[in-house]
Amino acid sequence: MSKNYLPEKPIIAVTGSSGKTTVKAMISAILREKWIIFESRDYYNTTVNTPQHKEAIRPIHRAVVLEYGMGFAGQIAEHCSILQPAIAVITNVGSAHIGNFDGKVESLAAAKSEVIKGMHPEGYLFINKDDQNSKLLHTKDFKGKITTVGISFPADYQAKNISFTKDGIEFDVISHRINDRFYIPVIGKHNIYNALFAIAVADLLGFSPIEMKNGLKYIKKPEHRLHLYRLKDDIIVIDDTVHAHPPAMKAALDVLLEVGKKKKIAVLGSMGELGVLMEEAHREIGAYAASKNVDAIYTFGNYSSHTHEGAIAAGYPKEKAMHFYNLQRKKLHEELLKIIEPGTTVLVKGASKQKLFEVVQFLVDNFSK
Repeated sequence: MSKNYLPEKPIIAVTGSSGKTTVKAMISAILREKWIIFESRDYYNTTVNTPQHKEAIRPIHRAVVLEYGMGFAGQIAEHCSILQPAIAVITNVGSAHIGNFDGKVESLAAAKSEVIKGMHPEGYLFINKDDQNSKLLHTKDFKGKITTVGISFPADYQAKNISFTKDGIEFDVISHRINDRFYIPVIGKHNIYNALFAIAVADLLGFSPIEMKNGLKYIKKPEHRLHLYRLKDDIIVIDDTVHAHPPAMKAALDVLLEVGKKKKIAVLGSMGELGVLMEEAHREIGAYAASKNVDAIYTFGNYSSHTHEGAIAAGYPKEKAMHFYNLQRKKLHEELLKIIEPGTTVLVKGASKQKLFEVVQFLVDNFSK
């Protein structure tokens, strides 16, 4: 008998700086192929929500899949004290909320590690082998089983032979039990990691590759997460208007390059909760956008002025970059109408509180077939 703990009704907790909602959705989509499960609603991941989830779990539920969100130290520990997971996924350790940790990634990693200390001590932990900051997680004293996923570095579940299709991604998954080709109906290389986590958890729970494939076909996609609007004249709008922090910004820009075939425009909002790193992080995103050779960089919001400055400092042509403050939304719309032509792809990326979905809606209204 294995020393690792796997109860009849496992509680699966997903935490990390980005990808939580998507990993939760992917795991749930697979498990529903055989089981009735309890899945928390998208973004209902605070310590206020977890007691509500505990009340909502019923005997009929064969598994529980939850997001454990965190803005400050102690919050993940509180989640675990209410519902202790036997299985935990830490998607990555990025810079979301790093301003609440004095800009120190080590402190952020320590807070993420609360799930390791709060889960069942002989449970199952899944981490990202390619994420350098995940090396800072406090895994040393964990007595359970650690399973890794990766693309670039050898991992327990590794993706190879990746190919991007019009509306999704195909890739091989290689592990000790699986050697098969998978398809996910979402875009963005980062979603391969999300799928690997779901596949690894499902494999642990005894699901077959065909059940995994069938489940992943029907992912309940989170709203405003890299949603493609295919409009008239081959114009594409990429709606990614829920969260904004540096790794997610870079991932969205990578998707713009993957999807866009002709003119490519990046509309980038401000990022929050970066504390002392606020200016530096925005300038870094500007430099990253400049390196992608997009046709225009439009920044929106007060802090994103540093993104604009970073792009220019990195050598991006001034005439192709424009900054718009919060009260200049109408002017942003007007400039977009001027520059968009047949075959243009527009990325709109920002946090929900900036209401950048209004920009998406404006473009959809103007360019609908």
